[in-house]
Amino acid sequence: MAARSSLHLKVVTSESTRTHCPYCAFQCGMVMTDLTPFSGPIEVRPDEEFPVNRGQMCIKGFTSAALLDHRERLTSPLLRGRDGRLLPARWETALDFVAERLLRLREAHGPAALAAFGSGALTNEKTYLLGKFVRLALGSPNVDYNGRYCMSSAAAGQNKAFGVDRGLPFPVSDIAQTKALLLWGANCAETLPPIMQWIHAQRDNGGALIVVDPRRTDTARGAALHLQPTPGSDLALANGLLYLALEEKLVDSAYIAARTEGFDELRRVVLSYHPAHVERLTGVSTQDQLRAVRLLADAPSSMLLSGRGPEQQSKGSDTVLSFINLMLALGKVGKPYSGYGCLTGQGNGQGGREHGQKADQLPGYRLIEDPEHRQAIARVWGIDPAELPAKGKSAYELLDALGPQGGIRALLVFGSNVVVASPNALNVERKLAALDLLVVCDAFVNETAASAHALLPVAQFAEEEGTMTNLEGRVILRQRARRPPPGVKTDIEIFCELARRLGAGKHFQYEGAEQVFDELRRATAGAKADYSGITYDRIRRERGVFWPCPSTEHPGTPRLFADRFHHPDGRARFHAVHHRPAAELPDDAYPLYFTTGRYKEHYNSGAQTRRVSALDEAKPEPKVQVHPRLAARLGVVEGDWLLVESRRGSVVFRVSVTPEIRPDTLFAPFHWGGKKAANVLTKPALDPTSRMPEFKVCAVRARRVSESN
Repeated sequence: MAARSSLHLKVVTSESTRTHCPYCAFQCGMVMTDLTPFSGPIEVRPDEEFPVNRGQMCIKGFTSAALLDHRERLTSPLLRGRDGRLLPARWETALDFVAERLLRLREAHGPAALAAFGSGALTNEKTYLLGKFVRLALGSPNVDYNGRYCMSSAAAGQNKAFGVDRGLPFPVSDIAQTKALLLWGANCAETLPPIMQWIHAQRDNGGALIVVDPRRTDTARGAALHLQPTPGSDLALANGLLYLALEEKLVDSAYIAARTEGFDELRRVVLSYHPAHVERLTGVSTQDQLRAVRLLADAPSSMLLSGRGPEQQSKGSDTVLSFINLMLALGKVGKPYSGYGCLTGQGNGQGGREHGQKADQLPGYRLIEDPEHRQAIARVWGIDPAELPAKGKSAYELLDALGPQGGIRALLVFGSNVVVASPNALNVERKLAALDLLVVCDAFVNETAASAHALLPVAQFAEEEGTMTNLEGRVILRQRARRPPPGVKTDIEIFCELARRLGAGKHFQYEGAEQVFDELRRATAGAKADYSGITYDRIRRERGVFWPCPSTEHPGTPRLFADRFHHPDGRARFHAVHHRPAAELPDDAYPLYFTTGRYKEHYNSGAQTRRVSALDEAKPEPKVQVHPRLAARLGVVEGDWLLVESRRGSVVFRVSVTPEIRPDTLFAPFHWGGKKAANVLTKPALDPTSRMPEFKVCAVRARRVSESN
């Protein structure tokens, strides 16, 4: 078996490489075969042996190699000339320009005038170096990333309740064995298609599937029970389910006494959520509430897995806590095939939130405001802890502070298309245009680059190596299938080159990603997210290693919480949380709910997938879903154009009439920019804990128009 494992992730021939998909957090294993080594087309097929996807892959993975030789690929730095055009430049010239401008702005306005924005698509090594680069080379507190828009509410809730945040505290294979599975705001059939094999297996093993979603999605169609709540009412529904669990005597009192704290206060709060009141708030009948909680409680094993639906709200952290409260009260967390987990979205959404590219964080899930944590990282970096900046601004707050008025004069963007991905997108576009320096590091010219002063072309997933941490907490290795084209650098090379020009070169002397990872291992030793026992060779042998893994002899930790939680006393914490309305509800002027989501053919801002012809042909434009009754009221039919307006802007969408959406709600995907950008409409109301914007709920009005422009 060991020999077979060693073969698994190694290069198996001179032309074929076992690696991983560049898209979602499932991180499907794939085999890439360079038909003309290092120059010609690449064939992609799923890896039959990788235990997560087991030979399955979605259309995005199958077409991922199309980006490597794409005609729009950047292969030379671009600098904006006096005439406003982006013109090719030599690397030395471009890096000198960026460094000189950064130094000048820092001298004039201080280190906090410089900032960087990272991504959940970056490898662990890049994530680690980005945080180090901003704090040591720039000297700034201001670094955050687009994972703030994705996983931050689930992370905040799990840290509060369990003392640690790992998206899934068990392998995905456990899903197939649970007897009751509740997917809350997670349309896995579209967002994580290969995970459906485990969900189908759960059903085939006699399990019950419950789906909570305002839309009757492809995932919901396979459910034994579908609850369709009013957008923004998830917390009230979860509290209502716990009320019924108390009334029906379904809670596990022995488990609560032995393994938790804070239940008495929670009970007092939850007893105000009578099912009739919850039905008025959510639209979910008392009968369906009762059926759902009985399915969860009576099953010998049950799981609740959440997605972005309930998390991307201004109360997302509290909503996650309400889910955890429910599963703790039922005595499920830490038991076999049971518990709470969140379905991480971005490729390295898990690792990306562990190693220092967040405003409040240092590597290993350490906190930048904790003196002991600062001292631990300072030792590894060879600096005085006092040299580390304080906590910076969260993602949207950072973007909103761009320009002279907000104080941030320069922004470096790595792997994120912030104009498309951020709420209130027109405001973000204006803020970017006010910068003295905008540097975009990417493989393509995207919407964010419209105001860039410099574009630096970077290697893509198949052209470099590095680790990722998938949605299970399994650390895996992307291996290089081919060299990057001439004229392209890796992000690691860019960090090192800029650091040298900024006077911090001694801290950035790396020969490659593995050397960075070895430093990351030292930096995480003893931390919550301890990678110190993980090595590249070990990942190859074992098909990935689960953190925490504190030594090379440690087996890794596929499952958490069987014996204790990660608070010092080993007990989980209940939190009494209250429902509160979304920041913006429908009214007479804007009478409809608007919510966003994904198509399975596209990924996040679409900067990659909109360039792949097979994906673009399958889904060439966003469509707004409209219930037939609402369509009749608005006077639209299938294929008409609908102007959707919020208090922040307007977008014209082509209409898709479907009974699968609530009559009071419009839905559109967010993969497009410009005049098709759904995030022009969304409101940047922030969760007070996670600083997650409220992507999933805002108020709009709509009317038929004759054409898209």
